[in-house]
Amino acid sequence: MLNLSVSTFLLLASGGALAHSGHSTDGFASGVLHPFLGADHLLAMLAVGFLAVRLGGGRRWLLPAAFVGFMGLGAFVPLPHVEPVIAISLLVLGVAIAVAARFDAWLGAVLVAAFALYHGQAHFAEIPAGQSAAAFAAGMLLATASLHLSGMLAALQLARLGAWLPRAFGAATALTGAWFLVA
Repeated sequence: MLNLSVSTFLLLASGGALAHSGHSTDGFASGVLHPFLGADHLLAMLAVGFLAVRLGGGRRWLLPAAFVGFMGLGAFVPLPHVEPVIAISLLVLGVAIAVAARFDAWLGAVLVAAFALYHGQAHFAEIPAGQSAAAFAAGMLLATASLHLSGMLAALQLARLGAWLPRAFGAATALTGAWFLVA
């Protein structure tokens, strides 16, 4: 429950969504902090953990691994429409959680990987010249993996309290994504 409380606090205390400028990007600690500064990234990373739990067994690690790996690749792939796709990622991931969607693990990994490219592009595009991109990336990827794990643990804990609670998180995530699209 502590993990859920910490995640909730960080979500509520996070900076404005889709605000991808002005973050400190001066090294490892900044990379660790960065995913917690925008609700869009924070929710997406927690949502990947929620979806991973639905896969069960060893397959549950496929989604977080795909996200972390492809988010790193996103630093090197110029992509159009980054912010709208990030909002769409919240909408799609949130709906999948809200309706308790059943999906093939590999299909889920492909979807998550595609969204991760865009999240990576948004994160890594902000590293100023002259800063340690490697240290920032290491911190960012570590924080991302920890948020996936936090999402997994929160999903398991919420499901014990009531089957509707993970679905409520999904609905809130989807509504946030929809709001970002129209805002």
